[in-house]
Amino acid sequence: MVASMATSVFFPVPSSSSVASAKAPKPINEGPERLGIRGIVAKPASQSGAMEVKAQAQAIPKVNGTKVGLKAEAQTVEDDAPSAPRTFYNQLPDWSFLFAAITTIFLAAEKQFTLIDWKPRRPDMLADAFGLGKMMQDGLDFRQNFSIRSYEIGADRTASIETLMNHLQETALNHARSAGLLVDGFGSTPEMTKKNLIWVVTKMQVLVERYPSWEDVVEVDTWVASSGKNGMRRDWHVHDHRTGQTVLRATSVWVMMNKLTRRLSKIPEEVRAEIEPYFVDRDPIIDEDSRKVQKLEDNTADFIKRGLNPRWGDLDINQHVNNVKYIGWILESAPISILESHELAGMTLEYRRECGRDSVLQSLTAVSNHGSDGSPEAGIECQHLLRLESGAEIMRGRTQWRPKRAQGLQNMGPLPAGNT
Repeated sequence: MVASMATSVFFPVPSSSSVASAKAPKPINEGPERLGIRGIVAKPASQSGAMEVKAQAQAIPKVNGTKVGLKAEAQTVEDDAPSAPRTFYNQLPDWSFLFAAITTIFLAAEKQFTLIDWKPRRPDMLADAFGLGKMMQDGLDFRQNFSIRSYEIGADRTASIETLMNHLQETALNHARSAGLLVDGFGSTPEMTKKNLIWVVTKMQVLVERYPSWEDVVEVDTWVASSGKNGMRRDWHVHDHRTGQTVLRATSVWVMMNKLTRRLSKIPEEVRAEIEPYFVDRDPIIDEDSRKVQKLEDNTADFIKRGLNPRWGDLDINQHVNNVKYIGWILESAPISILESHELAGMTLEYRRECGRDSVLQSLTAVSNHGSDGSPEAGIECQHLLRLESGAEIMRGRTQWRPKRAQGLQNMGPLPAGNT
């Protein structure tokens, strides 16, 4: 019964009265076929048939020279002609519309299922999912979240210092973009672009409290302030998004350089008017390390790494080597014994000049132990120098190292051969 009712929705069954009327005898001139005035059999009055009757009705015949009107008869033929017989084919629904409706329903259901069923393994993975960042503190602070990727961790199963420094640089640029000050170059304002000026970093201090691991989400806050008459200070505070624990604190000093002459420049008043509204009246997040960074020579360095060449990928959009790359270069000459047993806890970097793609550099490192007994638990301090082969200084640096808090690879065992 249910099946017959469902079938009747798509295939209507003619009523008994219609069947009976179809079987009842009709006069010859009332049947589906009848003779026309010229003895021609008229076709059933389907839609096309009705058109044919009208076309024949337009030709007015003559009888004994007199025109005979057939309009009334033609009208009778059109009115009395039965509809086309119902067959299986002409009662089928328009399947194209049905298929389109079913497809639309399935696509909508699949989309809803995907949105509802997908759940992150950890809620903090949703934090700033698109990495756009947002303004804080009435537009003076900027915050952006970063998820630590698998390709950003090192042998200790934690993020490298270069990864964290890249997060700082990315946040600084997005801060300038959100403030409407980023036009061309690294943070160049509209007035800076007109005067061919760019920002260059001269000094940076970094303190690392802990290193995040794979899938951790870090939250980076940054802000700017004045530094002397012709400088700008930028600070960062990085903390774990889930626990709020501090990961890193950093402060830096930036000055302007003419990108055509490659000489330092004072801050023009037009540029000062653009950036001063975003300055905060706040002390540096790190107390300044006023100790002088000593210059190393061949006879005072413990380790020297020669023949360092910038790659094309090391250049930034201002056509000089990105300052984060310098950090990797100074660590090239650090002894492997320190890298295996200690982690970088802090560094002070002084940038002296830029480095181009055709430069050939040398990295020098001198190591001094702080512990009076020379125990493995003692901290280590290193002096660094990055210079051209000609002897011109690129950067001086000082790094502090502490014993690793967890020997990740020793506790967890070696990685499978297929993953190395």
